Amino acid sequence: MRVLIVGYGVQGKKRRRIAGSEAVGIVDPVAPEAEFRDIRDVPLDRYEGALVCTSDEPKVAVLGYLLTHGKHVLVEKPLLANSESDLLALEVDARRTGAVCYTAYNHRFEPHYVRMRDLVASGQLGSIYRCRMFYGNGTARLVRDSAWRDSGAGVLPDLGSHLLDTVRFWFGDVGDDFRVTSVSRFENRAPDHVVVASETACPKLELEMTLLSWRNHFTCDVLAERGSAHIESLCKWGPSTFTHRTRVLPSGRPLEDPVTLTQDDPTWALEYDYFKRLCEERKPADLGNDIWLLRTLSRLSVEAIKGSVRG
Repeated sequence: MRVLIVGYGVQGKKRRRIAGSEAVGIVDPVAPEAEFRDIRDVPLDRYEGALVCTSDEPKVAVLGYLLTHGKHVLVEKPLLANSESDLLALEVDARRTGAVCYTAYNHRFEPHYVRMRDLVASGQLGSIYRCRMFYGNGTARLVRDSAWRDSGAGVLPDLGSHLLDTVRFWFGDVGDDFRVTSVSRFENRAPDHVVVASETACPKLELEMTLLSWRNHFTCDVLAERGSAHIESLCKWGPSTFTHRTRVLPSGRPLEDPVTLTQDDPTWALEYDYFKRLCEERKPADLGNDIWLLRTLSRLSVEAIKGSVRG
């Protein structure tokens, strides 16, 4: 499949490496490597799909153009818009032309994320009580030096979109009654450390995200009736360990089954292959997850901006 790279920043360069010879052009208003400055300048017979890696503001317009012309789209998360109706319109365009519209959440292809999903689905854990996730990187200074990234709700839509999507990947539909429990601006103009939680969800959820973890890191703890499950780090920051602990009654040291991976990040290539399969199958567009995330992130972003404090 011939694809365009639309937006040639950090993510665009990653996507181009994975697409290899299937990438037939770059669209970017300023990048010197780009052959085109505007998506409308590219002849329609040159490509079948596009990997959209632009900043948030122009995404909806770019996707509208591509989907209207029947071009398959992989778009970097989060897919935000001014309103839910904007996303519904994209879904209608995609279904009318038969184009695939896929929002990239590459962590769904992380081996231990898949392992957690499968363990939860198996029922081995019994009733799941609580899930706590932490996602941190050390990009506060890079974000502060970016005119468009250090704005609005800051880290919340960036890393929070990953965490909220992961909740749905593992546990299915949950409510959107999350609330901000902590928000700070330690170094940046926009929030650089946020905690959100839902005490009414099943399981109860606590999601912490920060730009101030100088060693990039991810942890997760799932506490349940018959044991617990834990993730320590991601493959790209590895080694990455998944531990399933089986409860011993009435008490005692649990049986443990740890799996440690030391390998390069496989998620980008796996996700690109998945996107191409969707295109081959002409999978009808479904932006329900994006609409839920937009609704939840929009409300939380208002809370975060209003409640953020310096330091």
